[in-house]
Amino acid sequence: MLDDPDRCYAAFQARDPRFDGWFVVGVTSTGIYCRPSCPSLPPRRDRVRFLATAAAAQRAGFRACKRCRPDASPGSPAWDHRADLVARAMRLIADGVVDREGVHGLATRLGYSARHVTRQLVEEVGAGPLALARTQRAQTARVLIETTHLAFTEVAFAAGFGSVRQFNDAVRAVFATTPTVLRERAGRGVVSGGDTLRLRLAHRQPAAMGPVFDHLAARAVPGLESLVTPDRYRRSLRLPHGSGIVELVAAPQHVAASLQLADLRDLGAAVERCRRLLDLDADPIAVDERLASDRVMARLVTAVPGLRVPHSVDPFEAAVRIVLGQQVSVAGARRFTQRLVARFGDRLDRPWGGVTTRFPDAQTLAAADLDAIGLTSRRAATIRALATAVASGALDLDVGVDRRDTLDALGRLSGVGPWTVQMVALRGLGDPDAFPATDLVLRRAAGLLGLPSAGADLTAHAAAWRPWRAVAAQHLWWHAAADARRAA
Repeated sequence: MLDDPDRCYAAFQARDPRFDGWFVVGVTSTGIYCRPSCPSLPPRRDRVRFLATAAAAQRAGFRACKRCRPDASPGSPAWDHRADLVARAMRLIADGVVDREGVHGLATRLGYSARHVTRQLVEEVGAGPLALARTQRAQTARVLIETTHLAFTEVAFAAGFGSVRQFNDAVRAVFATTPTVLRERAGRGVVSGGDTLRLRLAHRQPAAMGPVFDHLAARAVPGLESLVTPDRYRRSLRLPHGSGIVELVAAPQHVAASLQLADLRDLGAAVERCRRLLDLDADPIAVDERLASDRVMARLVTAVPGLRVPHSVDPFEAAVRIVLGQQVSVAGARRFTQRLVARFGDRLDRPWGGVTTRFPDAQTLAAADLDAIGLTSRRAATIRALATAVASGALDLDVGVDRRDTLDALGRLSGVGPWTVQMVALRGLGDPDAFPATDLVLRRAAGLLGLPSAGADLTAHAAAWRPWRAVAAQHLWWHAAADARRAA
């Protein structure tokens, strides 16, 4: 988008919400930056600048618009779609790595020097890792200011600031106001209940969230997850500083999230995991336009516009559950996962409803007696090998990994075939172009729609759907599920 300023300005004039998160608009006459969809009257073309990120706008001296709140826009889909260094760095920064490990920790994870990573980020998105992390901390602080009654000292350290002075300076620089004013302004509409944080997760329209919640419901494991109502999903989280529980509710224009956290420093990471789980940063217009160029896929897109791909809050958990689901039904995989969680999961100190347990970590499963839950010796050996590789660092399942290298290493494990590799890429790593062409349900659905059903032929046909083959696969699975419901 930034390569075409005229297109950016046209989107700004039209107040087009589809481009929120793709770029921000700096107004030079006021020193304010806005979303493309800001309801304020657009200034003249010569009085605006287009910047890649909120951090770049703040670095250029602009402050966030108090009307459209550009800091709360949906995330840019580019960081999920792309697999280059900058995209990997942006995913890790969003997950809080800079706050926890510093710039050198980020660079170590990426396999480059801190100087090179900083230079690449500045060239691509207009701000370095520290500025990007500062913007994220400021947004986390705003959520805590507006949705809790915590003292500002507690808010400052929970959001990741090193001192109250840094916190105050950042809030003034980013929002052009003080923490006290932010809290007073939000006081009339704040939703605060005890130690539960409530916030809205923005996304682009259209958004077909019903199929995502149906997918989660069909696989929900008692103790680990709970489906309170068809559109209200609750589950436990393993976070950098402790545990948490989130309840997600589909609303017409957003997803409402309620969070209970053992450590408030995990708020940013928890929000990022929830956004990843529900694929909230996707660009549905671009995806649907691409898929609709295929005659058969166009029918599915028309039936369910804005379909999202359910991912995972933890790539390791996703990988284990996918291995448990090899050559068994969804119900069978759910039973095995329930036994594994009940026997080896971590009990929560503060359960919420039916959510009582966290998924076991890699170290626990590497040493676990998996034969005791009814697995075949080969399946148990595969999970132990997977857990051992992750626990030792030989296999890195993280949002910032080089997907190709990770999937190659995964495929070398005994008992892991092409279907498992592609499913881990799709569900665990969030690769929008993953495509498990050997999946039986996928092939059956393709055949019934007149598409090639043989794995190689279907893969060749699916090349036209790139780089959104994962969404195409989700459409085929959803069509098969809808047919099964109609038949029942």
